[in-house]
Amino acid sequence: MHPNHTPRRTRTSLFQRSKTLPTHSYRRFTTPVIPTFRYDENDDDSFSSDLRRDHEGDSSNFTAGLNSEEKPVALPSQSPSQRITRLWTHFSLTHFLKFSCSFSFTYVMFLRAKVSRLEAENFILLTRCNSSRVLGSDNNGILHMEGTNSRAVVLFSVVITFVLPFLLYMYLDDLSHIKNLLRRTDQKKEEVPLKKRLAYSLDVCFSVYPYAKLLALLFATVVLIVYGGLALYAVSDCGVDEALWLSWTFVADSGSHADRVGVGARIVSVAISAGGMLIFATMLGLISDSISKMVDSLRKGKSEVLESNHILILGWSDKLGSLLKQLAIANKSIGGGVVVVLAERDKEEMETDIAKFEFDLMGTSVICRSGSALILADLKKVSVSNARAIIVLGSDENADQSDARALRVVLSLTGVKEGWKGHVVVEMCDLDNEPLVKLVGGERIETVVAHDVIGRLMIQCALQPGLAQIWEDILGFENAEFYIKKWPQLDGYRFEDVLISFPNAIPCGVKVAADGKIVLNPSDNYVLEAGDEILVIAEDDDTYAPGPLPEVRMCHFPKMQDPPKYPEKILFCGWRRDIDDMIKVLEALLAPGSELWMFNEVPDQEREKKLTDAGLNISKLVNIKLVHRQGNAGVRRHLESLPLETFDSILILAEQSLENSIVHSDSRSLATLLLIRDIQACFFRR
Repeated sequence: MHPNHTPRRTRTSLFQRSKTLPTHSYRRFTTPVIPTFRYDENDDDSFSSDLRRDHEGDSSNFTAGLNSEEKPVALPSQSPSQRITRLWTHFSLTHFLKFSCSFSFTYVMFLRAKVSRLEAENFILLTRCNSSRVLGSDNNGILHMEGTNSRAVVLFSVVITFVLPFLLYMYLDDLSHIKNLLRRTDQKKEEVPLKKRLAYSLDVCFSVYPYAKLLALLFATVVLIVYGGLALYAVSDCGVDEALWLSWTFVADSGSHADRVGVGARIVSVAISAGGMLIFATMLGLISDSISKMVDSLRKGKSEVLESNHILILGWSDKLGSLLKQLAIANKSIGGGVVVVLAERDKEEMETDIAKFEFDLMGTSVICRSGSALILADLKKVSVSNARAIIVLGSDENADQSDARALRVVLSLTGVKEGWKGHVVVEMCDLDNEPLVKLVGGERIETVVAHDVIGRLMIQCALQPGLAQIWEDILGFENAEFYIKKWPQLDGYRFEDVLISFPNAIPCGVKVAADGKIVLNPSDNYVLEAGDEILVIAEDDDTYAPGPLPEVRMCHFPKMQDPPKYPEKILFCGWRRDIDDMIKVLEALLAPGSELWMFNEVPDQEREKKLTDAGLNISKLVNIKLVHRQGNAGVRRHLESLPLETFDSILILAEQSLENSIVHSDSRSLATLLLIRDIQACFFRR
């Protein structure tokens, strides 16, 4: 060290001096300590040498000083009063300018009105001094001054009441801070701002109440007319009623304000016209949306059906075309009817598919509605309580899924509060699922197991050639068909007398009123009771009626003996779900010694297991013998291995594995039929 160098006092930095402040009044900083130098005017040489020495010789000490860091000092937590003070300071500084600007604008408007009033008073005073008619001038001046004062008050009131809601909305979120300050608490839980709550409430109101938008638009129109009229009254020389009428004309017609004179009148007129254009644009949008929703509802089939005594079809399947055709033929005698179809499809698609059927509906109207039969609201939409008949179609899914859906539809029907008066027919796919629907629906539900009925008809038609044509004529509406009707004039008649009472119909049975069951071919001595209905075969429901009993001449007819039964040989091509029921029917109809050949792709071991699981006891078959052959009915060489020329009847069954694809199943059956016909033709040509 230089001998003449005086000891230097170490100067502390700004951050070092801040440590002398109270610990609660500064924020903690972590910064390197920077060395400082004191300049001594009395010893320039000493200072220069020291500076040079510090720069050249003690660089390591300087670097160490730069890299040194202070240890962090823990700050004590602030008290509630300190936090409230900080919040109040922040609130005051940030919002004072907003309040000042808003108040300044309002005060300027007030001063402008006051200046206008003073100018009017000055003009009145000058007029009074220069006029010869002092009294008249006084009266006119007083009136003019009072009008000017009232217009200024109106203008000031309109501006204040118009600006005040916007100011309140601007500072709406600050109410929670003021509330916390008054309670002297620091609310740490995050609250939803009042603006968001208000917006959410308006959104809920517009969503829940359909007429809220129109009412809000009407309210906005009234407010605009009233405020605009008062503003026009304040800036022009017209009366209040005339100002309100002008305000309405500006709202209704945006171009009617062009003849206004004066800056204030023009500004107010333009503002009213702009608000009117906005209101009418919003109204036009609401009307357009309402019309679009109504048209879209009609297009998608969401409107309600106001029909009664109609036929309701629930579901959609490939059987709908033939069903609509038969219903149209049945309603021809009454000039047509109404058929309502409810399905989970688009209304336009259903109408397009029905139009593709290309048959004459003969006056019957088909109404399509989009919806689910499992929803009560959709059932009420198609007037299920007033339907004359309800048909539940099976879906194109597999048997279990289709029957499960039918069961749910029946449950939905039973849940209709108003109930239903029509007859309900449910299509089932599996005979084993029929008791479930009967259990839920009771006696009012009639089930038709289409799969089982078709299997029985196939056996009957195979054993009796030509029977298929008879079934088609009787079960359809083209020719004669079954009809059930009540004839009170026949009560007390015996059934043998009923048989000859209808000249244009053939009685077949009686629907007993006591239990609702139909008895086919009852005893001749059965006496009709009150409420019994007669089942007949007739051309139409209005082509027959009972007449007087004809005279019958008694004669003796020889007793006809039933023709003897001979053993038959039948071939089943394919495997059905209810093939066990078909085997039971054949066991009851065929003579002993008959053979049933089963040709399909199911292995022999699995066949017996499936038949046993279905409830068929193979060991108890007496009249028929099962012969198993494995192969593909769509392959010619597999069919040629069978003695096709020896069979009395061949039944081509739809494969169970292809029942989910109707087109594929029908194609497979058609291919099998063509191959069998060709093989038989080749055999007979030999």
